[in-house]
Amino acid sequence: MGSFPQYEVFADQFLDHARDGFYNAHYDRPACLALLGEVTGQHVLDAACGPGLYAEELTRRGARVTGFDLSPRMVELAEERVPAGTFRVQDLARPLDWLPDGSVDQVLFALALEYVDDRVAALREFRRVLRPDGALVLSRMHPFGDWLRNGGSYFDVRVIEEVWSQGWQVRCWLAPLESTCEELREAGFLIECLREPRPAPESAELDPERYARLRDEPTGFLALRAIPDPRLG
Repeated sequence: MGSFPQYEVFADQFLDHARDGFYNAHYDRPACLALLGEVTGQHVLDAACGPGLYAEELTRRGARVTGFDLSPRMVELAEERVPAGTFRVQDLARPLDWLPDGSVDQVLFALALEYVDDRVAALREFRRVLRPDGALVLSRMHPFGDWLRNGGSYFDVRVIEEVWSQGWQVRCWLAPLESTCEELREAGFLIECLREPRPAPESAELDPERYARLRDEPTGFLALRAIPDPRLG
């Protein structure tokens, strides 16, 4: 993907879309927040924070949030939305050298893994900044849904280009689930919990057709919680 901030060109529209949108507000955010659990008094790193929607809820729940994103406009939106948070522009291709070892309790990395070229290196940085008893909560596009939309070999790790329903053009990596599991292992994590979320029940009234499909088919997102492997010190 390189270091071009793809979301920069539609950052404001994305905020409008994701704030109350079905997939973000009623599907991914509830799943990730449930995996994060109780965050009161914790220091949470919101990696690829976007416009601050997760950070806003984490702050409301009592966390101290540090966030970063590749898009300068996304960082501006996050700062406007969450004045109590600390945000900066950061490329995941570069080390998080402004964060000391073991300085955060949890890392949230929501729906951004597919935009990172060297995923193992990025995940290793998350492990470095986590406390030994901390956790990484990660969500990604469900690989089965990716395969249904794009065809080809499910097992090929490749870059694809898509035009989303809003007309936004994006490039991202497709990879099978085993690749994500192996990347986490290489980075020093153990998977503690993996979820194939269903939409929040109250969203059935918002979009009955989409609710029914995501309730029955693994075509949306998946989310997992991983912990630093204690055997690695």
